[in-house]
Amino acid sequence: MSDAVPVNASTPAAAPPLREAPLLPGVPLLGQLLALRRDPIGTFLRAAQIPSDVVRMQVGPRDVYLVRRPEHVKYVLQENAGHFSKQTRGYDALRAILGNGLVTSEGAFWLRQRRLAQPAFHRQRIAQFASTMVDLTGQLLERWEKEAARGGIVDLSQEMMALTLRVVGWTLLSTEIGPDSPVVAEALNELLHQVMPRTTRLLQLPLSVPTPMNLALARARRQLDGIVLRIIEERRRSGQLGDDLLGMLMAARDEDTGEAMSDAQLRDEVMTIFLAGHETTANALTWTLYLLSQHPSVRAKLEAEVEAALGNRTPRFEDLPQLGYVLAVINESMRLYPPVWMLVRRVEVDEAVGGFRLPRGSFVAVSPLVMHRDPVLFPDPERFDPERFVGAAPNALPRFAFIPFSGGPRICIGNGFALMEAQLVLSMIVQRFRLDLVPGHRVERDPAVTLRPKFGMRMTIAARRG
Repeated sequence: MSDAVPVNASTPAAAPPLREAPLLPGVPLLGQLLALRRDPIGTFLRAAQIPSDVVRMQVGPRDVYLVRRPEHVKYVLQENAGHFSKQTRGYDALRAILGNGLVTSEGAFWLRQRRLAQPAFHRQRIAQFASTMVDLTGQLLERWEKEAARGGIVDLSQEMMALTLRVVGWTLLSTEIGPDSPVVAEALNELLHQVMPRTTRLLQLPLSVPTPMNLALARARRQLDGIVLRIIEERRRSGQLGDDLLGMLMAARDEDTGEAMSDAQLRDEVMTIFLAGHETTANALTWTLYLLSQHPSVRAKLEAEVEAALGNRTPRFEDLPQLGYVLAVINESMRLYPPVWMLVRRVEVDEAVGGFRLPRGSFVAVSPLVMHRDPVLFPDPERFDPERFVGAAPNALPRFAFIPFSGGPRICIGNGFALMEAQLVLSMIVQRFRLDLVPGHRVERDPAVTLRPKFGMRMTIAARRG
């Protein structure tokens, strides 16, 4: 009997050779380095115009690969996340302030810390925070009543930052943070605006070298440490752990060793929640109210839903299912202005996505802002249309097409907390006020780590009811 294979027998086809991703044309040697310093968002949007699932950008001596198909983003952030690390210059800058907390840590250490913090963000637990969020928002709106009576103007960005910082302080740390808001704002502003310059510098000096940038970063850390370590020390002196996030972290024990968190670990986790827990929600609310001021018909529909669901009373956690259009408006705002607009990972082993080669040591960029503007996923992508998120419409989107809170195992631990807060705060604001952009105020995106309005958001306040 012959061992020869018949010519018509089917044999496994050889895998096609890996391709090189097309290059976004740039400056010789520097590539997109200078363009990313001048206009990072515009640079990535230009890369997205190249008809390829993966696009390569030269950034000085490094290659950065932009991926934007949902299945490829899923591969990077979830299916093979272990091959794509957070060992990047941007995360190094964040670690200078946040330490090794949930946002910046990796591997087994991150998983342990995530498990310790997760109970504080279970749905049943965050439901208990709703009344605090409503009370603090009510205090803000009482002050706005006085502003509205004299035709006042507020910087909405600053107002939302101060409010969400107080919410984080009371709900997760049981502490009044209000008086520290200016210090937090200054330090956080310094941190966020150092990430991109550090990422695009050809020569990166160690933090120990006393350059102006390093000294400013060290000063910001000292300012924030003074606040966070004071909160921890006051809790220890009280002898009461409490049942908030801080108390849960202080009481937590490693299931293998029985050890409590060290003071350094506790500081890093509190710092992460303290900063990340308010900045993104404040930005989401600011952009949402800006968009509503530009789209009167959407605002009118939103006001009608809030009036039907609440009348003149303040919202409760149980009201959230009746405020579906409020949530749709917030989601559509985060589609256009995602709180974190760029995620970058380092490729730790030779990899491939969509048939394109990703060499070890290169970097992968996933931009929610770019993905959310894909006309295949979101027709007429620049149009503000909350109907995209009404009813069953979101279910038609591929997984990882809409990722305002990242995705995969590293999805933001506080996404449920943030959405509940945004729904409650937005409902209360539109219930009592109409905010409109001050004529001539310049609105521009500020692409630091988060997506802030570069010149603030100056708005007039008009009361809708007494």
